[in-house]
Amino acid sequence: MPDQNASAAPVSPAAVSPAVVEAIRSGMTETPDFPSEGILFRDLSGLFADADGLRTVAAALVEGFGPLDAVAGVEARGFVLGAAAAVATGHGMLAVRKAGKLPGEVLNESYALEYGSASLEVHPSTLPVGARVVIVDDVLATGGTLAATIRLMERAGWNVVGVAVVLELEALGGRAALAAATAAPVKALLAL
Repeated sequence: MPDQNASAAPVSPAAVSPAVVEAIRSGMTETPDFPSEGILFRDLSGLFADADGLRTVAAALVEGFGPLDAVAGVEARGFVLGAAAAVATGHGMLAVRKAGKLPGEVLNESYALEYGSASLEVHPSTLPVGARVVIVDDVLATGGTLAATIRLMERAGWNVVGVAVVLELEALGGRAALAAATAAPVKALLAL
């Protein structure tokens, strides 16, 4: 159930500092036709390897969402960003894993992909019911993975207070999928 007290409005791109945008752009490479013809793959490996850039971007991801209990990072690149954001802000990090990676009791949420389906899992006992969580990932594309993550957080009894990504690929319409899943604000540090 979406948090009815949260703002559905996107965070303004003007609120993102030029230093954050420069860190992203200088740490990003673009590879045409990868992993398949017609895809322009944007890789943030250079950003992850730059300590100052990673610190700057990680802190910007969770800025402005109010009090938090944890940062949730979505496998796999969301782990890097989530851990960096958690450390930068003094919070814990919740790993949202692909199916079959966690032992014991898990909550599972499946979602559709253009070529099939996938599932995400968390241990429901990792955080107390009512914990305030910001979900972070590298890219918002179609929104399927992040919408599934939102549903998973809510099923665990945690409050999603925001979703933050480094890059939003606007032409793919992912923001609409997130708006259908939550009223929490969505922040993209750089929209392409």
